Order: sequence, then structure tokens, then C-alpha cells
Amino acid sequence: MTARSNAMAEERMEQLLHAQTEMQGRLSAMAEALAARQSELNRAVNQRLDGMSHKIGATLAEQTKSTHENLRNLQERLAVIDSAQNNIQSLAKDVVGLQAILSNKQTRGAFGQGRMEAIVADALPKGAYAFQAVLPNGTRPDCLIFMPNNAPPLVIDAKFPLEAWNSFREATQTEDRKLAGQQFRRDLDVHIRDISEKYLISGETQETAFLFVPSESIFAEIHEHFESVVQKAQRARVVIVSPSLLMLSIQVIQAILRDQRMREQAHLIQGEVAVLMEDLGRLDERVRKLQSHFLMAQKDVEQVLISSDKLNRRGAKIASLELEAGPQAPDPAPQERAVESRTGLLKLRVVDEE
Repeated sequence: MTARSNAMAEERMEQLLHAQTEMQGRLSAMAEALAARQSELNRAVNQRLDGMSHKIGATLAEQTKSTHENLRNLQERLAVIDSAQNNIQSLAKDVVGLQAILSNKQTRGAFGQGRMEAIVADALPKGAYAFQAVLPNGTRPDCLIFMPNNAPPLVIDAKFPLEAWNSFREATQTEDRKLAGQQFRRDLDVHIRDISEKYLISGETQETAFLFVPSESIFAEIHEHFESVVQKAQRARVVIVSPSLLMLSIQVIQAILRDQRMREQAHLIQGEVAVLMEDLGRLDERVRKLQSHFLMAQKDVEQVLISSDKLNRRGAKIASLELEAGPQAPDPAPQERAVESRTGLLKLRVVDEE
């Protein structure tokens, strides 16, 4: 029993050892398979990671480029906005300066006078106008325009009551606007009366003076809301003019001055025309003499051609006689040659006469 048990135990041990060996072989095969699969998995993961890294890098590069482009465009737009802001600030300073000019009476008068002087100086030649000239009564108008034919000069005044006008324009309430309009009407009446009394001098100035308004809008508002003031100014022989009307009036005066200069230079023009007619008469006489010389030369040429034709015909006849002679005959007797020679001379003479 014991030996059998031992044999069975040994057999079982062998079986266990054999099973353990098989298990170890399978574990080794599984370990090798797992190692190969892990290697393939690592390689696939690395490839995927490399691809994703490349894509992420390209995406980041594109996003960086796009960000830089957007920042550059933003900087350009900021530069444009900065330039526009500087222009707006400069314009605001100019507006403030203009407001300061218009708020000061003296500088406001200089502003209106500057516009008036620019219009006059651009249209008229020097010597046809004068700024701040003194009249015989000691007054000093803003501009004098000298008229042709020793006529009295035309007076232009460039001052304007702008304070009352600004009050009238800025008034929002009906009562305030009415009071401001009354004040502007009084100031304008006083200014028109001053122009009429100071600058309209009989025999020294024109019977009409110009009151220059340096704005087309103010000129239109005056004619719309203050028609009575305009009529009063016309009765006082003061004409309210805007820049456009002043320019038109200056152009009319310019045409009158040009016409006067043409009349003054008429005698010089007539003298030049007389000299021109004399030169034209001499030219006609010389052309006719030259024409007679050409006619005589033409006749001489025709006569020369006639003589040349005659010579050509005679030469042709002589040449035809020589051709008709033919071969030489035997030498005749001296008496016969003399007769033939005389006959030949007679033939030549007859041909010449023909």
C-alpha cells in the first residue's frame, strides 16, 4: 500500500510538474504576446501623439499669425483714430479761436474786413481800391473803390453788430427772441445811420454805400426776419450785401474799368491800325512787283523753250540727212563732186529755211 501510494504520489507530482511546465510555457508565451502588443500600442500611441503635436503646432502657428495680423490691423485703426482725434482737437481749437474772434468786437471787425479785402483784392487791380483811406470829413471807411471817369469812389463798410445777432439766434423763448430781435434792429439802424451820415458825402463819394455782411446765412436771415430794416437801409442809400453780392458788384465794376481803359487806349489802337494799313499797302505793292517779275521771267523761259525746241528740230533734221546718205559711192570726177557739193548745200539751205 505504501509503495502504491508513493507511486501514485510520484505520478501526481510528475503530472503537477508537467502541468507547471506547461503553465510556465503558456505564461512565457502570454508575456511575449503582451510585450509585442504593448510595443505596438506604444508605437501607435507615439504616432498619434506626434500627429496631434504637429496639428496642434500648425494650429498654434496659424492662430499666432492671425493674432499678429489682427493686432497689426488694430494698431492701424488705432493710428487712424488717433489722427482723427488730433484733427478733431485741432478743429475744436480753431472753433474756440473763431469764437474768441467773433466775441471780440475789434477782432470780429477785422474778420469781416479780411473777407471783404480778400474779395476786393482778388477781383480788382492795384490802384483801383484803397483800404482804410481817409475821407475829406476825417472819417476812415473800411474800403474805397475808385470809379472810372473821375467819378466819386464807392464806400464799403465791413462792420456788423454780431452781438445782438447772436443773442437773437440763440434765444429759445419767444419773449427772449422778440427782445433780442428788437435790440438787433436798433443796433442795425444805428449802424446804417452812421454809414449814411459819415460816408455819404456829396461830390466826394457815391450816393450809395455798401454794408458788407460776412455770411450768406445772416444775409438771408436779415431779409427774412428784418425786412423793415432792409427797406430803411435802402431809403438811407445803404445796400446790404453778402459775399456773393459783393463779388458780383466787384465784377461789374471790373468790367466798367476795363471798358474805360479800352476807351482811353482807343487812339493808340487807331494809330496802330493806321500803321498796320500802311505796312499792308507796301506789302501789296511789293507783291505786285514780284508778280510782274515772275510774269517776265515766265515769258523769258517760254522763249528759251521755243528756241530750244527749234534747235532740237534742226538737230533731228540734220541727223536724218546723215542717216539717209547710205554707203559711199566710187569717187566721181572732180567736176561731178563739185556739182554734188553744190546740190548738198542747196539741200541744207532749204531745210534750214523750212
